Parts: sequence; structure tokens; C-alpha cells
Amino acid sequence: MKQGVVPDDLTRPFWEAANERRLVIQHCAACDRLQHPPGRRCHQCGSDEHLGWREVSGRATIYNYCVVHDTPVRVLQQEQPFNVAVVMLDEDPGIQMYSHLPGTPVDEVPVGAPVEVVFEATANGQLVPEWQVVEGGP
Repeated sequence: MKQGVVPDDLTRPFWEAANERRLVIQHCAACDRLQHPPGRRCHQCGSDEHLGWREVSGRATIYNYCVVHDTPVRVLQQEQPFNVAVVMLDEDPGIQMYSHLPGTPVDEVPVGAPVEVVFEATANGQLVPEWQVVEGGP
């Protein structure tokens, strides 16, 4: 079971969308830029009045990965070893997110493969985005 997530005021829209099995990324309408992690101001233009949330497809590409053999996070220790992959969103490869890649054997991560978002429950019931390799991918 994954460690629980407690949303704050800034991240609440992201986590509420995740509970609806939707992936949203903060968007600045002033400069038409996606940004993650979210901020109180646009990381590009500095606007604080034009920030909102945009739903994205959840499709991405595996950029890189590592295998965790010794985590200090108690709730993850029973799952060791496990993959931690960096995925780049199709809508903006500059947006990189992490995933355990459920269904992918440890240390058999196909770097460059297409993935799609799935949502998994944490210890407190909050859904979190993870990515799975797309069938027929490398």
C-alpha cells in the first residue's frame, strides 16, 4: 500500500481530479504554459491571476528509471525492490512525473516506451497517478 497523501490548498484540485480518475496539470492562461509541481505564481511569466487547471491525456513516455532496494518509507518497505520511473507527459515533455510502473517487473523498465496513467489508492484512500506500459509498446 502506498503512503497516504494529504492535499493542501494549492494541490487540492490535482488530488480531487485524481479521485475522479482524471489527470490535471496547473496551467497559466497568460503565457499558455503547463507547470508541475503547481505554484502560487507561474514559473514562466510570474502571473498569479491566470493560473487554473487543465486536464491532460495521461499519455507519457518513460524517460529514465531506478530501482529502490532500501527505502526509509515504512509503508513501501514490504514492496522492495521496486521501480521508480520518470515519465514525460505527451502534452509537454518538460513536465516529468514519477511512477512505480505497476505491472512492470523490477529492473525491466523499457526506457522510451509509451505509458498511460492509471490511478491507485494510498493508505488513506487518496488515489494517486501511476503509469503503465501501453500494450504493444516496446
